Amino acid sequence: MLTNLELKLFKCFRLLRLPLAPLTLLTGLNASGKSSVLQALVLLHQTMREQESSTRLALNGDVIRLGTTPDVVNEEFGRNIFGIALWSDANVCSWEFEGDRRDMSMKVRVVAVNDQEFVTPHALLNLLPYEYYTSDEWESDITTIARQLESLSYITAERMAPQDVYALEDPHTVSSIGRRLTSEWTKEYLEDPHIVSSVGPRGEHAVSVLYWKRDERVHDSRILRGVPPTLFRQAEARMRTLFPGFSMDLQPVSQANAVTLGLRTSDTGEFHKPIHTGFGLTQCLPIVVSALSASKGELILIENPEVHLHPAGQAQMGQFLADVARAGVQVLVETHSDHVLNGVRRAVKEKRLPADQAAIHFFRPRSYHDPQVLSPVLDDSGNIDDWPDGFFDQFDKDANYFAGWADS
Repeated sequence: MLTNLELKLFKCFRLLRLPLAPLTLLTGLNASGKSSVLQALVLLHQTMREQESSTRLALNGDVIRLGTTPDVVNEEFGRNIFGIALWSDANVCSWEFEGDRRDMSMKVRVVAVNDQEFVTPHALLNLLPYEYYTSDEWESDITTIARQLESLSYITAERMAPQDVYALEDPHTVSSIGRRLTSEWTKEYLEDPHIVSSVGPRGEHAVSVLYWKRDERVHDSRILRGVPPTLFRQAEARMRTLFPGFSMDLQPVSQANAVTLGLRTSDTGEFHKPIHTGFGLTQCLPIVVSALSASKGELILIENPEVHLHPAGQAQMGQFLADVARAGVQVLVETHSDHVLNGVRRAVKEKRLPADQAAIHFFRPRSYHDPQVLSPVLDDSGNIDDWPDGFFDQFDKDANYFAGWADS
């Protein structure tokens, strides 16, 4: 599991050191850096997936497009270099990237593993020195960081609209690590064809993943009791906690690599095309499918899980994500919803997630005097020790205004 993230001269950050937990909530004002944290991780993921042996960081690819060097380097303090560092339980990996103004990718200038630096040009695989994968250390926690980054799932706030028909993707994929290397881990990986679990940044592959993995057993720590443990039935049951009466139906399209998705929100109603049902259903389904199909130790990044959800559903989403984190899947969430936060707090109070396995970070605009990020702490009862100005306090401010106790 990743335990800390450091960003140097990346976008709005001069220096950011951020503790990470099994469940990490990124909250705060607009344009304060929350998305930038996720984007830094996605850049590493994108490079590993698309250019496994590259010595350049891919700023633009199928997952994310961030432009050129000036678009990602801090405009006030940086010039043409920025850095990312990640800690796990026992190791740290860091990278320094360099580029010219017109570059749409950036050179890996330095890679550091613990106290050892490697200056490029140097043979890299998944942004780490190749020798780590060919030595006895390859299955160590060091390369586990690379595997976690390479396999992460990223779900943006701009998810795909409902479709009449959903394309089926090739379900059998092997990671770049699996393609290149031989080890006991790789042998097992190749003998058991891996069904892709990434639902895509816009959720565009969610229905395909659900179709191919529909009969796979969900990990015991994530199943709802009284429901068959298959992905299809568990996803359906989880969706019911968000949308009472929810059911779904998948049907292959004859002579086409596609399926139709039928949805309903009443046990007595008919199945309808997604376009004729509530928009929130197809916006939440990718999150549920990704969370239930992820393997233990994988990393999921989610922007605004509350999109198109009723407040009660938002709170349920917070509790669901807490359950997923407790089950060993690391989750980073960017959210503007106090209901999602309160769902997590309730999960902590109900002992579904230990308080020290949830981290909350509140981002504020850059200031020369005040810290850019504050980190309120949860206790075992779900209480928060500090409520800085702007931290989910708008309801109280509005209530005070209507009561005549405040001017604004």
